[in-house]
Amino acid sequence: MSASINEKPIEADILDLINTYRVNNGFSSLSKLQTIKSQTSNHTNYMIEKDEVSHDFFYQRKEYLAENADAVKVGENVAYGYSTAEAVVNAWIKSDGHRENIEGDYTHFEVTAEKSANGKWYYTNIFVKK
Repeated sequence: MSASINEKPIEADILDLINTYRVNNGFSSLSKLQTIKSQTSNHTNYMIEKDEVSHDFFYQRKEYLAENADAVKVGENVAYGYSTAEAVVNAWIKSDGHRENIEGDYTHFEVTAEKSANGKWYYTNIFVKK
């Protein structure tokens, strides 16, 4: 029942929708991991500053999580412009590469959703296998 500090309702909804999708399709549910949140938050803020969606510096995030969360596998989904949890998760599920991450062999995940000054939502969703 412990909600992460600073977790927005849209972020909780995204994680719930991903876990519902995983369970309904025969995959295990994932657990939240606060160590991932620093990485999703930093990258989402970076994308807002650049005003573009990207996987820039993914290798550094992966290395950080290997060292600080014992991650043996890391995947990442990013998005922008969607205004609801359902819309962003549905877009990821419809995209082969993003769906592979959602269905992947992972144990933990986290997401950050932030709205830019011009009102556009940006998302970073990271998956980790410990």
